[in-house]
Amino acid sequence: MKTAKPSNRRNFLLAAGLGTAGAVAVAATGAKPQARAKIAAAEAQPSGYRVTEHIQKYYDTTKV
Repeated sequence: MKTAKPSNRRNFLLAAGLGTAGAVAVAATGAKPQARAKIAAAEAQPSGYRVTEHIQKYYDTTKV
């Protein structure tokens, strides 16, 4: 009975090909500058509780 050889070389080549394809896709789409812009926009907005117009309308409907 033959023992099966581990397919390390095949798995390595598959992983290398997929990794390269992923890196090319990220570089082609320019995902990093967009992500940085979203983070900067999120940091620019104040966080926490704010009474907005629709919240104020809700408060007005709950008054007894």
